Amino acid sequence: MQLIDSHVHINFDVFQSDLDEVRQRWREAGVTYLVHSCVEPAEFGSIAAIAKQFPEVFFAVGLHPLDADKWSEAAVEEILSLAECDPKVVAIGETGLDFYKANNQTIQETAFIAQLDIARKLDLPVIIHCRDAAVRMREILRQQWQQKGAVRGVMHCWGGNPQETQWFLDLGFYISFSGIVTFKNATQIQESARMVPLERLLVETDCPFLAPVPKRGKRNEPAYVRYVAEAVARLRGVSLPELARQTTENASKLFALSVPLEC
Repeated sequence: MQLIDSHVHINFDVFQSDLDEVRQRWREAGVTYLVHSCVEPAEFGSIAAIAKQFPEVFFAVGLHPLDADKWSEAAVEEILSLAECDPKVVAIGETGLDFYKANNQTIQETAFIAQLDIARKLDLPVIIHCRDAAVRMREILRQQWQQKGAVRGVMHCWGGNPQETQWFLDLGFYISFSGIVTFKNATQIQESARMVPLERLLVETDCPFLAPVPKRGKRNEPAYVRYVAEAVARLRGVSLPELARQTTENASKLFALSVPLEC
C-alpha cells in the first residue's frame, strides 16, 4: 500500500536533528512521495537540498499569505525563476488568503493573483491556503477563470463547510484533508470529507503542525499521514487500501509524479 503526503514542511528546525529517522518512519508507513510546500522564496535553498537528498521529495515555491507583507514586484520574477530552475518543482505555493486576524487583505490578494498568473504561465498546479476567506477566495478564482482561464490545484488543509467545499469542487480543485479531520469536534470538516468525490481527494499532514489523533499534541511528521487516510476511509466507508490507492493516483496526477517509486 502506498500513500502520498501532499503537504509537508520538513525543512523546519524541529526536524533538523532527526530527519533521517523521520524518513525511515515515513518509508515504513508506505509514504512513497512527499510534496514539500514553501512559505517564502527564501526557503527555496533548504527545500531544494532536502529534495536532492531524498528522491521521493518534490516541492513547490511561493509566498504564504501570512508572509504577504514581504511581497514585492521583484518576488514575481523570483518565484518564476526559481520554479523554472529546478525540475523537482511541481507546484506554486503555498499561496492564498488568510483573513484570520488579518489587516493586510489587499496585499494578500495582490500576491495571490500574481502567483495564480505564474502557475498559469508555467502550467503548474497551485497549492492554496484559505482561512476565514472562502467567500473572497471563490470570488477571485471565478474572476480569474472568466478573465484569464482556469488554474488547477488543491485547497490544502481544508477546513471549510460542505457548501464551501462544493464551491471549490465546482471550480475544479482537489480537496486535501489534514489531521484536523481526526479531531472529535471537526464535524463540518468530516462531512466535507464524506462528500468530496474520491477522484478529487488528497491527504496530507501539513507537518510539523496539526498531528492527527492518536498523535495529537506531538510533532507531526509524514508517517502520520496514514492516520489521516484511515480516518477519511472510515468516514467514507471504504477500505484503507482503496482510499490510499485513489489518493495516491490523485496526487500523482495533480503534481505529475510517477508511481510507484522504490525509495
